[in-house]
Amino acid sequence: MVVQALAFYLFAIIAVISAAMVVTVRNPVHSVLFLILTFFNAAGLFVLLGAEFLAMLLVVVYVGAIAVLFMFVVMMLDINFVEMREGFLSYLPIGVLVAAVLFVELAFVGGGWVMTDAKMAAIAQPVPVGVNNVNAIGMLLYTDYAYIFQAAGLVLLTAMIGAIVLTLRHREGVRRQNISQQVQRQRAETLEIKKVPVGRGI
Repeated sequence: MVVQALAFYLFAIIAVISAAMVVTVRNPVHSVLFLILTFFNAAGLFVLLGAEFLAMLLVVVYVGAIAVLFMFVVMMLDINFVEMREGFLSYLPIGVLVAAVLFVELAFVGGGWVMTDAKMAAIAQPVPVGVNNVNAIGMLLYTDYAYIFQAAGLVLLTAMIGAIVLTLRHREGVRRQNISQQVQRQRAETLEIKKVPVGRGI
């Protein structure tokens, strides 16, 4: 228990410090690196809770895909961050107001949450005996929340199609595949038979 407590405090402190550094450092590349460090420490906290599946999901999806994508975008885009920071003070009151509203909402949620015996039992033993967390998540996700899971997939599909439509540009002189023309073409348009005399080439 002592080792687990020390590991928890180590992961939690590093996660909080690195999360604060994400929004305070000036260099955007350093900000993305601190974000990756935050994800790794959050994955460590998930491992301590017995949720190895969520830990691997956090590392593979967020660190391996999203954070690396952020890194490439930040490094490849030529953004003048000095000009972006010039209007920081003008947006500061709005930012403080939004932060205060979010803090009040979190305070209401935290104040309305009551620790009961059932919640204590769920925290003490989040996964039933003899069932690993992957099976537990799968049974819960594909039974009680199956329709919500499918709806989330449709939302992501719609977002992907929208991103493709918004970024698609038809340029002149670029050869593009036309599926309908390929399907509708006739044999005479694609096949030509030539009779070659004996002893001669084409």
